[in-house]
Amino acid sequence: MHVLALSSFHAGSHAAFLDGWERRSRHRFTRLTLPGRLWKWRMRGAAVTFADALADRAPTNRDDPPAALWATDMLDLAAFRGLAPPWAVEVPTAIYFHENQLTYPSAPGEAAPRERDEHFGFTNLTTALAADEVWFNSDFHRAEFLSAVEALCRRLPDAPPRDAAGRIEAKSAVLPPGIDSPTARLAGSEERSAGPLRIVWVSRWEHDKRPETFFAALDRLSERGVNYEVSVLGERYAAAPACFAAARERLGPRVRRWGFVDDRGDYEAELLAADVVVSTAGHEFFGVAVAEAAAAGCVPVVPRSLAYPEVWGEAALYHDNAPAGVAAALERAAGEALTPAWRPRVAAARERASGYQWSKRAAALDDALERLIA
Repeated sequence: MHVLALSSFHAGSHAAFLDGWERRSRHRFTRLTLPGRLWKWRMRGAAVTFADALADRAPTNRDDPPAALWATDMLDLAAFRGLAPPWAVEVPTAIYFHENQLTYPSAPGEAAPRERDEHFGFTNLTTALAADEVWFNSDFHRAEFLSAVEALCRRLPDAPPRDAAGRIEAKSAVLPPGIDSPTARLAGSEERSAGPLRIVWVSRWEHDKRPETFFAALDRLSERGVNYEVSVLGERYAAAPACFAAARERLGPRVRRWGFVDDRGDYEAELLAADVVVSTAGHEFFGVAVAEAAAAGCVPVVPRSLAYPEVWGEAALYHDNAPAGVAAALERAAGEALTPAWRPRVAAARERASGYQWSKRAAALDDALERLIA
């Protein structure tokens, strides 16, 4: 099958998703992409850009015209279908929601979601209505989005869309993303050698990952005399929260590695060396970086909320996303890491992560596209 893929914010997890799927797909992809910056302009302008790009590319039968169109939530699909050439409009279309602008948390200093301009959230709503199918990366995300759609429709001044949430739900599906698994550990290596608990942070250096909670938990571990070392990785942007620099100063010799690791091999080596991967996110619809760390043998220490219970079941150590709760979960891990109980924890996390490997997820996505056009 020939698939036309539109990625209007092609960076980070959005780019990794399409790259990982295409490499392992049994289908053939033609891509149109735009750089992953200026997200507001991408949501407003990408529909026109892509429609213009396709205007002079009408396929013939000899060209193997696309049988399906796939795009991400950063595209105004309703506008695209109004502007694109007829051959592109008639192709069955699936939209993939990595995140959504109805429930995405505000940055410090921004208005709360319900107080800011809701244009972008409404664009997500009309995009979902315009799609033939709507795919979400977790059921948690689907439920939260549908609830937010209902709330938004109640706030509209008049003439709200008729049963918007119900219409979207009826054509929705949950299709988790895939992960690139790091090189497998040697057999039996779950029986770790003696030493401090090795903690890794793989989340973006941004406010919605709640790094203040993570560093406050580490401070509590230090106060309680828990032996640990930490690698703080994850992607960093220009305006990283100030708590990172302050924590680097406090943690001193406990730091194993600090900062984004560009080289994939070096990054995997850090994951393979760690015991636990910690998330204190206040906003997460799946958590690809945590899944990759678990595939490397890290036990997830994550909130008992958001998408995490759905993704990890009983394979994680959960916390309440407060400093004391995170510290308690990490202290428990430190106590178990040198006992027979640790190997089954590592094995359970790796087994759960194996279900998200691209070798399995690409086939599921391919199957979903074939059902779409059937």
